[in-house]
Parts: sequence; C-alpha cells; structure tokens
Amino acid sequence: MNIHFIAIGGSAMHNLALALYYKGYIVTGSDDTIHEPSKSRLKAKDLLPEEMGWFPEKITTDLDAVILGMHAKVDNPELLKAQELNLKIFSYPEFLYEQSKDKTRVVIGGSHGKTTITSMILHVMKYHDIEVDYMVGAQLEGFDTMVHLTSENEFIVLEGDEYLSSPIDRRPKFHLYKPHIALLSGIAWDHINVFPTFDNYVKQFSIFLESIVKGGMLVYCSDDPLVKMLAETTQNSIKKYEYNTIPYNNENGTTYLLSNEGKIPLHIFGRHNMQNLAGAQWICQLMGVDNTKFLEAISSFTGASKRLEKLAENKHSVLFKDFAHSPSKVKATVNAVKSQYPNKKVIACLELHTYSSLNAQFLKDYQKTLDKADEAVVFYSPHAVSIKGLKEVTKQQIKEAFKKENLIVYTKPIDFQKFILEKEFTNTSLLMMSSGNYGGLDLNELARRFS
Repeated sequence: MNIHFIAIGGSAMHNLALALYYKGYIVTGSDDTIHEPSKSRLKAKDLLPEEMGWFPEKITTDLDAVILGMHAKVDNPELLKAQELNLKIFSYPEFLYEQSKDKTRVVIGGSHGKTTITSMILHVMKYHDIEVDYMVGAQLEGFDTMVHLTSENEFIVLEGDEYLSSPIDRRPKFHLYKPHIALLSGIAWDHINVFPTFDNYVKQFSIFLESIVKGGMLVYCSDDPLVKMLAETTQNSIKKYEYNTIPYNNENGTTYLLSNEGKIPLHIFGRHNMQNLAGAQWICQLMGVDNTKFLEAISSFTGASKRLEKLAENKHSVLFKDFAHSPSKVKATVNAVKSQYPNKKVIACLELHTYSSLNAQFLKDYQKTLDKADEAVVFYSPHAVSIKGLKEVTKQQIKEAFKKENLIVYTKPIDFQKFILEKEFTNTSLLMMSSGNYGGLDLNELARRFS
C-alpha cells in the first residue's frame, strides 16, 4: 500500500510510519516542524520529508490512504486536497483498527497507568518470546518502535488514549478500537480543553465499556469507586474481572511483591504501580500467560520511559523523571517516592504545562498533591498560558491552589534552572515531573550531578 502521513513528525505518527515501513508499505509524509528523536529516526529510513511545510502536490490518486495527525489543522492544504480527491482519510486510531480487524484486540484504558500497564504486558510477552502486535505511548527498553504491526500475530495490545482522534474526528481514540479484552484502570478528570465538565469526561469511559465486543472481557480496578460503578452498571454483555492493589512491602529501599510463590523483588515501586501490576497480571492471564510465568517475567521490568524513570543515582541521592502532570498522577508519584525513600529528603519539581494544569479553574484540584514532598517547586511559563489562549495565572493563585507550605514558584526558565542546577543534593530524592521540558532544562546535565 501507498500511505501518506499528514503531520508525520509526531511521537505517535512517526512510530506508525516506521511500523508500516517495516511491514513493506510505501510511506511518505509532510510536517511543518519535526523534532528529535522523530527527525533522526525518520531520516534513518529515508522517510524524513526533504523540506518542511505542506505540499498539496504530494496528494494524488496514487495514494491508497492518507493518515491525518492531530498536529494538522482542518484547513491543512494537503487535507483539503485529499478531501477534494475523495481519498481514504484515516485518523491514527482508525488506521490501527483497520490493521487489526482480524486480530484479538486488547485495549488498556484509564486516566492513569495506561502506558505502564501496556508496557508491563509487552515486557512479559517479550520475556516469554510471545509475538504480539502493539501500540504503546512510550519508548520501551528492548523495543525498536512504539508501534508494531504484522499480518500474522494473533493479538494486538493497544494503549487506549481518551484524547481526540484527529482534527476532523472528535471522537476519543479509545472509542474506535472495539476491544475483545479491555482494562479500565482509573478515572480522574483530565483534558478539560476537550471535556469541559467532569460528567462529560466520565461519559467517555462509559462509551468505552459499551464499545467492547459482545461476549468480550473487562478487567477493572475496583479500588477506584467510579470505575467500579461504571463496570458494574454497564449494560454490555461482557465478562468482568476486578483487581485491586496487589500485596507488597518495602524493605531497605526494595519493593517486594508478596505472592503465593514467595517474595518477588521488583524494580518498580509505589501503590499505583502495584495496582498497575495487578491489572497487567489479569490481562496476561487472559492472553494465555499463567501467573507463575508472569511473576518470573515482571521481576525484571524496569518501567516505561518517563514513568518514574530513574535517571541517575549515587550513594546518597537519586534522580527521577516522571510524566505526571494531572493532580492524581502528581500525588501518586510524590507519595510513591516518599514511601520508597522515607529517610531521604524528597524535592518535588512540577512543571504546569498542559491546558488543564494551566487553567485557573482547574488549579484547585492540585490541592495537597505535593504534601508528602519535603520541598516543593512549581514552574510554569506565562508565555505558555498566553499561547494556549488561557487567562493569566499568577504565582499567588498557584500557592493558594496547592496549599503547600513554603511552596516555591518560578515563572522564568532561567530562574528555575539556576535554582535546580546550583542546589546541593545530599540524602535527596529529586523528582522532576512534567510533560514538557522545564523551559529547556538539560536533564542530562542535571543527571551528571548524581553520578
């Protein structure tokens, strides 16, 4: 097939482009800007556009399909040309569904834990040499791409994101996959620029449960009251399996899973990860991997990229990077680090970067999320607020929202970077939380101070 990507440079889009290239498709694409690592990875396979911009002349009737990324706008010249020629235009999730119509689709949904649970499942499958197709939202150790598609594999494991599918398809991505096996981890309001009310956001997960094929299976976290309610009241004719936090303890900085087969040492830690592990265990069992094999494999799982990822460690201090940005994720991450390192000083640095986190009305949801930190810092850019078309947020609003004593707030990248790069870290757990880059902070330079 001859496939063209409009906005090929995105994290998800370029991985799908690579997956189709490896499958033998003819792949082309355009974008107005492409950053690393997408740029180098596309260039290595000769898929990098020769020049940046949009070129309607690339859109011809020779194309079998066009895949439209979220970065493109509804008036994109290439999109308009594709519509004019009446070509098949797919969103990213639509195309993944087309590629998996004849497979058993396993979809991992929830406001938090999706990437980690999906990563755990894929780690277990790889450990036991079980070939599956997949799409996951983070680069995993031992995996070349975040998307893998074949003609022969029986299963495809998909991370079920609730964000929109494309500029012209406003459905959440996970509504399009029609899973045979689904997991729902938890619900905490997010993406308020798209889902303006909590009820509207929750409704998307109800629709997700209804999208499970008749006779399919749902694994759900009963520790979350809202998930439990939705799972138990859905009218869909499906089988249901509940899970909750798996028993564990922490001894001398190591977390042990407490199982019928004894204590299993883990590389990961924190209550949410123990929930995630329990969910992954159920899914793997439904995919044919028994508990003994699961436990053997999961002991070597080191985590997903940017999800409580240990960047550096020395004899007395440790540095973590985490994608956490929503209130529930921030609180869970800070609490996990404090619980794992109770005798270390926890310094938590949070960048407010998303539409939700920079919304003045949403800020109150961050109340007490940083309470377990011994020292807490919030960084945000007023310029980012302006770009997103949001009302100005002040330092005082931030302090009042978090209700954290002695909270430090920075609005200038140079001030935040000076603070963090000149600080002494003795007997410290430093936690860097952001879906951005702290205004250009070099985390590698920071990590060198912990080596």
